[in-house]
Amino acid sequence: MRRAVISGTGSALPMRRVSNAELAETVDTSDEWIVERTGIRFRYIAGPDETTGTLAADAARAALTAAGKAADDVDLIVLATATPDQTFPATATKVQAMLGIDDCVAFDVGAVCSGFLYAIQVADSLIKTGAANCALVIGAETFSRILDWEDRTTCVLFGDGAGAVVLEARDVAEDGPGILASRLHADGRHNELLYVDGGPSTTGTVGKVRMKGREVFRHAVTNLASVMDESLVAAGLVPGDVDWVVPHQANARILDATARKLGLAAEKVVVTVDQHANTSAASVPLALDTAMRDGRIKPGQIVVLEAMGGGFTWGAAVVRI
Repeated sequence: MRRAVISGTGSALPMRRVSNAELAETVDTSDEWIVERTGIRFRYIAGPDETTGTLAADAARAALTAAGKAADDVDLIVLATATPDQTFPATATKVQAMLGIDDCVAFDVGAVCSGFLYAIQVADSLIKTGAANCALVIGAETFSRILDWEDRTTCVLFGDGAGAVVLEARDVAEDGPGILASRLHADGRHNELLYVDGGPSTTGTVGKVRMKGREVFRHAVTNLASVMDESLVAAGLVPGDVDWVVPHQANARILDATARKLGLAAEKVVVTVDQHANTSAASVPLALDTAMRDGRIKPGQIVVLEAMGGGFTWGAAVVRI
């Protein structure tokens, strides 16, 4: 059967690494307060010459190298981001140009922290129908640009970065590698719980992130456990078949609570939130690349990717590596 197989991963982080202690010099917070509530110890903040596009391109190059692919092999780029370089054109087209690709399908997907899961399903669908053969799926953010640095309840949570995967069409056996199943959801009734208070069509400004953390936490645990279970059922698997969960890195407490709700051992969950903070659409591919490169995730293993973000949007994908 024709499947979209992850043949390479890559990631990129800004040059500047910011500790909780450094953040506490300008924000009314402390290392103890942040770690206790979120598990976050560090985040990376983009400099003036670092953008969502440049980080995405760097992550894409790393993924192509890992996959043994040339840029000319790519016929599709799907970039998930809530912080594009410009209102238009799509940042994916800027990445295309930076990679030296003359012509391929390239567009952005906006689903905030769930964006990479949305992008994965879009690319998977296009590959399965034969519309694409080699896709770059990227999650990239410069969330520091839309943070209110006087709001300690939000500004301590986020960081910048990018992660990418190469999805390659292959004819495989039923027990072969590839994306086995994915499921997506959205519920726009909860806009006021996690949003940006601006936009081209409303205020004409970029706006800042606003969040009601307690309510988001409650929805996240319920929705993520539900969609992961739903995806496993679609793939004909059960939680015991899962080797690794690579979740959206929003908050260590959410990761723990979701794992418990599914009955998964904590050691099966890839955690990078302590080092990267919440990088929105970049967090899942960043964590995946980390675990692929350090050897934790091995060929043949079952990996579940999952995320929930503003909207609300949420989703999960089951992959055999």
